[in-house]
Amino acid sequence: MGGSKFSFPAGVVEAAGHHGPLGQSLQAVSPGDAEAWVWLAYDQLNLDFLESLNLYGLGVVLIESSFKAERRPYHQQKLGVLLANQRHFALELQSLGFPVQYLLSTADYATVLNELTQACGPIHCFRHAEREMRMEVEPLIDSGALVEHDHPGWLTPQSWFIESVGAVPPFRMDSFYRKVRQQTGWMMENGKPVGGKYSFDAENRFPWKGDPPAPSPPVYGTDAIDREVEVMVGKRYGQHPGNVDLTAQPTSATQVEEALQYALDCLPNFGTYEDAMSEKSRGLFHSRLATLVNLHRLMPHRLVEAALGSEAPMNSVEGFVRQMIWREYVHHIHDVTDGFRTLEVERTSSMRGAGWEGFAAKDAELHPNHLLQTNGLPEAFWGQTSGLRCLDASVESVMEDGWTHHIPRLMVLSNIANLLDVNPRELTDWFHAAFIDAYDWVVEPNVLGMGTFALGTAMMTKPYVAGSAYINRMSDHCKTCQFHHKKTCPMTRLYWAYLNRHSESFTGNHRMAIALKNVARRAEEEKALDNATFAHVRDVLLAGEEVRPSTDGDLRAWS
Repeated sequence: MGGSKFSFPAGVVEAAGHHGPLGQSLQAVSPGDAEAWVWLAYDQLNLDFLESLNLYGLGVVLIESSFKAERRPYHQQKLGVLLANQRHFALELQSLGFPVQYLLSTADYATVLNELTQACGPIHCFRHAEREMRMEVEPLIDSGALVEHDHPGWLTPQSWFIESVGAVPPFRMDSFYRKVRQQTGWMMENGKPVGGKYSFDAENRFPWKGDPPAPSPPVYGTDAIDREVEVMVGKRYGQHPGNVDLTAQPTSATQVEEALQYALDCLPNFGTYEDAMSEKSRGLFHSRLATLVNLHRLMPHRLVEAALGSEAPMNSVEGFVRQMIWREYVHHIHDVTDGFRTLEVERTSSMRGAGWEGFAAKDAELHPNHLLQTNGLPEAFWGQTSGLRCLDASVESVMEDGWTHHIPRLMVLSNIANLLDVNPRELTDWFHAAFIDAYDWVVEPNVLGMGTFALGTAMMTKPYVAGSAYINRMSDHCKTCQFHHKKTCPMTRLYWAYLNRHSESFTGNHRMAIALKNVARRAEEEKALDNATFAHVRDVLLAGEEVRPSTDGDLRAWS
């Protein structure tokens, strides 16, 4: 890419890497090669953004910032997938005739953009999905250096959310969901839902027993761009968790289409088994498209239209569209509450960095923590064996793939952290760093609001916690676990201990009334054993050790 006529102060933009396949493929450009320049951020990788501007003579700026990549212990697969998609997108834009200035820098985005405006004047951009990025570039927008436009990637305007849910909590999905269905006409006839009801959830809660066969995970070919990224990530970010393997993720426009077709092939069985978990198939019939949608390689409206136009049964189509509307719902909540900063909720300080070596630090903010849970994140979440097969299998998926589907996230990973009173900010930071589809606007509502109950009833009516019965019913983890799901597994006692410990916080919550009555009926001896089990499992896991059954198989040995 040598010969670029943009100039920067020493240290702002790197030359390293521009001599590889990407640099050899990109043409040199100068400020005068475009009538207007547009910066597309790392999660705005779609031509629809440019077409929404209705401007002519556009050039595109794309930036790789190692400053951003090093802010958190991002999984190497996450970095690889993002960077490979952005590099492929740059070449795709160039093939369409757009001048592309691709910049590598150790500086933050705002610094690079500020310097770029000195050469080419104000730069167009789109309102960023991530609050963190919005805060970073806000001074440039205020000064006029960046000209901000509406983000074209959302399915719904904020007005629909406020009209149906309001601008202050409690926020409830059902009202928003119905509003979206009614406004769009999706799965509606004569103003009423197709099939006579809005939700087919009751048909979507079945365990998977091996039939129908689950599809094999997709495998993608790699090219010189992918291999360059794999080498670069391993070399530059080798201290980050995981590994990068771009045969497991789509990176080019052609592969994005392959991924969409894979998802549509899975859709007929998605609904029925969307809550199931299995070690025989980590993905089962899930689309695996969240990463592409959050990067906007696939625009959400196209994905919804594809699902609605499929021949999949209604329970699958409705379940899939509901997840897409949930995505809108959490975005709006995060937006209207300024990332929950306007909520009146209990808050505590927290260690940041999710316990990954080299990233642990406290910041100046206090973070939502309705139940005042303050334990650290166990090393088991980074791959240290816990002895609980459901947890270990789910973490193995995250460490190897940077991904699990939504039920292991909610009912294993978040559930166990919740039962152990892990600080919800630490768990959220772990999800943010470890998952390839995680960004602040989506991960914070899902973990702080739903996975841990850190926001209280602002988003959810009750916490999503469960004992071993749920795990055994919906998965095959218990079959290979050293604990017997009824006799020796600590999960159910952790559940009762959690309810007993936090019962005052749930007083008056009608959704918790039955559970609280049941815990109140437990004999004092049982409550003591519940609490002893909690203390034992907490202490063992926080010490980085493995929980094992007592020698006589009796949980009372822990008390």
